[in-house]
Amino acid sequence: MKVTSKGRYAVLAMVDIARHSKISPCNLTNVSIRQNISLTYLERIFNDLKKANLVESQKGPGGGYRLSKDSSEIQILEIFNAIDEKIKATGCSNDPNAFCTGNGKKCLTHNFWEDLENLIGSYLQSVSLHDLVSSNKKIVDAQLQ
Repeated sequence: MKVTSKGRYAVLAMVDIARHSKISPCNLTNVSIRQNISLTYLERIFNDLKKANLVESQKGPGGGYRLSKDSSEIQILEIFNAIDEKIKATGCSNDPNAFCTGNGKKCLTHNFWEDLENLIGSYLQSVSLHDLVSSNKKIVDAQLQ
């Protein structure tokens, strides 16, 4: 199982926006530079985040993106869902007509992998964007001392 770059970049950019858009909207060009992510890629990610109502945009001079709600109200799982990032540990499509073996039966370890998917989903649901911003702030503060 692997989280795609889209998933990693979406969470990273959302943490950046949460940290930098408290006073005014955050320009994606600045996020791109700070996080070393392609601007074109960020624009596609933020289109999905905006459709999911996790961010809102402001056009014009001084425009950019800000969170649509408080960072404590945004779970990391919501970010993954917004960009259609699947948490998939099983090797099958969960199609009862095919499943893992291709003949309508689950493989011997199917339930184990499905339980793992559920645990990961529960964990991502339990962590808020605020949690990541706060833990990052502690690390930065410690480095400055």
